[in-house]
Amino acid sequence: MAKTPFDRERSIGSGRLRAFTVKERESGLHPTILILHRRPHQRSPQDSRKLGEYARIARGWQV
Repeated sequence: MAKTPFDRERSIGSGRLRAFTVKERESGLHPTILILHRRPHQRSPQDSRKLGEYARIARGWQV
Protein backbone atom coordinates (compact mmCIF):
# COMPACT_ATOMS: atom_id res chain seq x y z
CA MET A 1 0.00 0.00 0.00
CA ALA A 2 1.37 3.42 -0.95
CA LYS A 3 1.88 6.10 1.64
CA THR A 4 -0.47 9.03 1.63
CA PRO A 5 1.00 12.52 1.07
CA PHE A 6 0.65 13.18 4.80
CA ASP A 7 2.73 10.12 5.75
CA ARG A 8 5.73 11.02 3.62
CA GLU A 9 8.70 12.83 5.10
CA ARG A 10 8.92 16.48 4.29
CA SER A 11 11.74 17.84 2.22
CA ILE A 12 14.44 19.46 4.35
CA GLY A 13 16.50 20.87 1.50
CA SER A 14 16.64 24.39 2.91
CA GLY A 15 17.30 23.20 6.47
CA ARG A 16 21.03 22.87 5.93
CA LEU A 17 21.25 26.33 4.40
CA ARG A 18 19.26 27.85 7.27
CA ALA A 19 21.45 26.12 9.87
CA PHE A 20 24.59 27.31 8.08
CA THR A 21 23.45 30.94 7.96
CA VAL A 22 22.44 30.90 11.64
CA LYS A 23 25.82 29.46 12.62
CA GLU A 24 27.66 31.96 10.42
CA ARG A 25 25.66 34.86 11.84
CA GLU A 26 26.26 33.85 15.45
CA SER A 27 29.95 33.04 14.99
CA GLY A 28 31.22 36.60 14.69
CA LEU A 29 30.55 40.22 15.44
CA HIS A 30 28.26 42.28 13.29
CA PRO A 31 30.19 44.60 10.92
CA THR A 32 28.56 47.65 12.53
CA ILE A 33 29.91 46.65 15.95
CA LEU A 34 33.40 46.30 14.48
CA ILE A 35 33.17 49.82 13.03
CA LEU A 36 32.06 51.22 16.38
CA HIS A 37 34.99 49.55 18.12
CA ARG A 38 37.41 51.16 15.66
CA ARG A 39 36.16 54.69 16.37
CA PRO A 40 38.45 56.99 18.34
CA HIS A 41 37.69 57.14 22.04
CA GLN A 42 39.09 60.63 22.61
CA ARG A 43 36.66 63.39 21.68
CA SER A 44 36.57 67.01 22.57
CA PRO A 45 33.88 68.05 25.10
CA GLN A 46 32.07 69.97 22.36
CA ASP A 47 31.89 66.88 20.11
CA SER A 48 30.62 64.76 22.99
CA ARG A 49 27.87 67.26 23.70
CA LYS A 50 26.85 67.35 20.03
CA LEU A 51 26.76 63.56 19.91
CA GLY A 52 24.61 63.48 23.03
CA GLU A 53 22.20 66.01 21.57
CA TYR A 54 21.91 64.11 18.28
CA ALA A 55 21.26 60.88 20.17
CA ARG A 56 18.61 62.60 22.32
CA ILE A 57 16.86 63.98 19.24
CA ALA A 58 17.02 60.59 17.49
CA ARG A 59 15.43 58.92 20.52
CA GLY A 60 12.68 61.55 20.62
CA TRP A 61 13.51 62.83 24.11
CA GLN A 62 12.62 66.39 24.99
CA VAL A 63 14.37 68.60 27.53
